[in-house]
Amino acid sequence: MAGVPRIAVVGGGFAGAAFALHLIRANGARPIALDVYEPLPLLGAGLAYSSEDPAHRINVAAARMAVFSEDPTHFDRWFRETGEAAADPDALLEDGRAYPRRAAFGRYMDQLLRHAARAFPNVRFRHLRTKVTDVVPRGDAYRLRTAAGDEIVSDLIVLSPGHPPPPSARWATADAARAPRFIGNPWVPDALAVVRPDDEVLIVGTGLTMADVVSSLRARGHVGAITALSRRGLTPRPRTILPVEPFGTFHQPPTQSAADLLRRVRAGVRAAAKEGKPWECVVDALRQQGTAIWQGLSPASRRLFLRHLRAWWDVHRYQIAPQIDRVLQDDQRSGRLKVVKADILAIRRFEGSFHVSLRPRGKAAHPEVERFFDAVVNCTGPDHGTVVQSNPVLQSMSEGGLLRADPHGLGIDVDSLARAIGRDGTPTRNVFVAGPLARGYFGELMGLPQVSLQPERLAITVSELLGSAEAAKLDMAV
Repeated sequence: MAGVPRIAVVGGGFAGAAFALHLIRANGARPIALDVYEPLPLLGAGLAYSSEDPAHRINVAAARMAVFSEDPTHFDRWFRETGEAAADPDALLEDGRAYPRRAAFGRYMDQLLRHAARAFPNVRFRHLRTKVTDVVPRGDAYRLRTAAGDEIVSDLIVLSPGHPPPPSARWATADAARAPRFIGNPWVPDALAVVRPDDEVLIVGTGLTMADVVSSLRARGHVGAITALSRRGLTPRPRTILPVEPFGTFHQPPTQSAADLLRRVRAGVRAAAKEGKPWECVVDALRQQGTAIWQGLSPASRRLFLRHLRAWWDVHRYQIAPQIDRVLQDDQRSGRLKVVKADILAIRRFEGSFHVSLRPRGKAAHPEVERFFDAVVNCTGPDHGTVVQSNPVLQSMSEGGLLRADPHGLGIDVDSLARAIGRDGTPTRNVFVAGPLARGYFGELMGLPQVSLQPERLAITVSELLGSAEAAKLDMAV
């Protein structure tokens, strides 16, 4: 296969697999070698969609989990027609919507990609179940070193390493963080198994991960009290049963001011209400216009948004599956779940439990409160701000000048084509980023379908690049 370009996809979670799938489709009959480096057995599942916890459900209706822009309901049909729906009757709501278990979407993605790879014999496809640890230039190509000790040369690299774990709990002493029932990363398989049925649990963070943890604990038979704590005490909003369609234009005329954007959004919500439309319609418009809105904001307004408005955006944009919302609502009504707005001052280990010092937040100053908990779960979310330093392959590429962190602490700095920006401020040749770590430029790249559209567009860009290289008869490595 001399002269056949080799493409390396580093990370085979959803975004990496979606890129590979769309590249195979966009590439046509051109011979290519496509390697996806992913230790997990399923491609496209990642950590979230490989979860076998039956309490973990997608938080978007299946009919809106669009992988193909031209066929947005493909997953919904697959779920209903393959026997998956029959095996998970709780996924189906009375109004016809389906919220399947996350593992179902992982199986769906794996089947899509492998079927596409078999359907195009011109694609030499490999799933390499190992991690890439180091990338260095080799002429016009790159040498990748893996955890298995292999060295493979690729012409083009697409980075999609997925979400990093939560940040280390700076509010916990080292002794507390080492305790058996201090769960620093709830996404580690069976992380919650150490929690006993009667344990009083503190969850730090009140977003979607908190909701998953509460649902998982209850499904495991946990009956103890749970306190969920965050600075603002905001929780994900439930899904509306009303029809949702985009309402409002917020990217034209463009604004550099986060305050002006907020005024527009509030006016849009009021206008939608007058027409009998839910606020979700405004959020849907913001989702679709997110990249243009983000790029229009000044750097100062972006920082302002991330500091003061992001938490509000997250709970309205990333809503909760109805099945999980019912668990939370029932628990709050019964008093078994309390959501608290407070700052954690310190967590210390104390005779097999945890001594927690916190300060409630509100209009008036509150004195420090001392509480004791049997278990602590860190649900503060991925630590995107340090991903370049914490991920070995990204760190090696950063040290080699091939990429840098984006200035807002959201991932990797990229340009409009999703090319990684190197240390010198210029795009690195044939190194691209797919998925959430590119959101420093693109803005809205956390939820579907945006996290699917960006890899799809990137696949078209790479396909065109390969076509131009072929037309110019460039000699690319095998």
